[in-house]
Amino acid sequence: MPALTNLERYPDTLILGGARSGKSRIALALGESILSRVQKDGVPVSRGLFLATAQALDQEMEERIQRHKQERGTVWDTIEEPVHISRAILENHTAGYGAILVDCLTLWLSNILSWQENEILDAMHDLSLSINKSHIPVILVSNEVGLGIVPGDRQSRRYRDLAGLLHQRLAKTCGSVIFVAAGIPMYLKGETHA
Repeated sequence: MPALTNLERYPDTLILGGARSGKSRIALALGESILSRVQKDGVPVSRGLFLATAQALDQEMEERIQRHKQERGTVWDTIEEPVHISRAILENHTAGYGAILVDCLTLWLSNILSWQENEILDAMHDLSLSINKSHIPVILVSNEVGLGIVPGDRQSRRYRDLAGLLHQRLAKTCGSVIFVAAGIPMYLKGETHA
């Protein structure tokens, strides 16, 4: 398979923000910008892979998932993968896509929260490794849950702590980190590349 070109200009990116902050919209815009510029054999790559970690556990969530698929349009192929995102990245990074977008890591963490602590930490390590091995840019979206008060119960504190560890690990792995508030991206690491 011919190599994609211009990828060195597009670092892996972690996008953090609160609920409804605009982080997914910014991630999609970044991904589509990358897709329009990355070329294979002189032709822009027009397809991206969207790894969705949400699960349709009720009617409202099913409707939300369908609405998000429609909003993404035809630029993105979607794989629903609630748990094995590292494997999905490794299985698809050479499949001709121009970028992979994972949305969202906090749902992924919720999906594996019943695992033992060492299994969760291993999964975080595997995710970091899969990003490093990817031949195309990986864009990761996650909720910053550590900005509020300390949760009152043990499980919520565990979740908040693990999310913080995940974000720190991925911030080291990714060349760009963006924090989004009120729809405004603030670049914490790396330069504007959209």
